[in-house]
Amino acid sequence: MSRILFVTSSPRGAASLSTKVATALVDRLQSQSSGAVITRRDLAALPLPHIGEDFLAAQALPAESRSPAQQAALALSDTLVQEVFAADTIVVASAMINFGLASTLKSWFDYLLRAGATFRYDETGVHGLVTGKKVYLVEARGGVYSDGPSKPHDFQEPYLKHLFGFMGVTDIETVAVEGVAYGPDVAEKAVAGALAKVSALAA
Repeated sequence: MSRILFVTSSPRGAASLSTKVATALVDRLQSQSSGAVITRRDLAALPLPHIGEDFLAAQALPAESRSPAQQAALALSDTLVQEVFAADTIVVASAMINFGLASTLKSWFDYLLRAGATFRYDETGVHGLVTGKKVYLVEARGGVYSDGPSKPHDFQEPYLKHLFGFMGVTDIETVAVEGVAYGPDVAEKAVAGALAKVSALAA
């Protein structure tokens, strides 16, 4: 039985193009896997609290020494980590905000990247512990960043790939919905192109 973790983060709600395209991808993946189970985490509708002192301190303390607030912060992280490990496929819908990620999505990664949980260090360096997963990144951008003069300003896709790679994920596919701020005709064409790529990726 396939398990899909579907993470959305756009603050645009029903108008979000990253969510629209990613939903089409999840629907297609589900149709190809009978009995697929989908776990949805909507970081815009239910944002995670930013990590703070309790979360950071809890990681350095034995369980019996943690305060209730520290236990709660680490329990939330444990839940998010478990969702990732339970999934065979992870679909992340990301809107570019000021050249990078929405803060809600950044918070999700802040809870995930924990030494001993999703990666470890030894004398040879860092080793990701999240292996055997397929990740799809659906990225919506107002401008065009995959090529041309704005490419050096793309801090969205390289950062997402680095974070997943740091945790051990190497099988990553991307779908970009670009230039959507250039007018409705351009946006419509960008969505159509992204949906065509979704069909090809999930074929």
